[in-house]
Amino acid sequence: MIKIIDYKAGNAPSVLHAITHLGYKAAFAHGAQDIEDATHIILPGVGSAKATMESLQELDLVSALESAVLKKRKLFLGICVGLQILFEHSEEENADCLGWLKGQVIKFNASKARVPQMGWNNVQFKNNAAFETRSNYFYFVNSYYAQPENESTVWGTADYNGPFTAAVHNDNIYATQFHIEKSGEAGLALLNSFLSLQGGGG
Repeated sequence: MIKIIDYKAGNAPSVLHAITHLGYKAAFAHGAQDIEDATHIILPGVGSAKATMESLQELDLVSALESAVLKKRKLFLGICVGLQILFEHSEEENADCLGWLKGQVIKFNASKARVPQMGWNNVQFKNNAAFETRSNYFYFVNSYYAQPENESTVWGTADYNGPFTAAVHNDNIYATQFHIEKSGEAGLALLNSFLSLQGGGG
């Protein structure tokens, strides 16, 4: 079962619409019990890393997500802030995050580029994931970006006054800084590839 984490800092309805458009069935998850039967877990994000972490803590989902993703190895997709909180710390409001991946989240240099970045940007993929992904344009809205400590977790990069991490992948964990659900046919194709992955049962 595909489960979308629905919390006050998220963008769950838009993600659900994209998934149903592709012909899959999905449901919202509002608590730990809702992800017990999940094969695929999607964590969308709008807003700040701090607000996202606070929402997950209020819903008692932090430890449940760690168990589902890190121990039971259910397939996970983070979107936008859902990527940023995978790392140890974000400069945005000095927020401690999940720490599933080593690294920090930092702000774009506002003296060199408009912040936030808003619009379409070309993403170059490494194809180190379980499915092939070609370079294409995806939709971004972000003031911050991740700096992974382990270069092998970088799945895709884009350029905004210099290269930055646009997507990460580590085993059963996938995440995109861009809004996959707002990226037209390219986003739908990438989402479909993730949803088509088998496994997630642990």
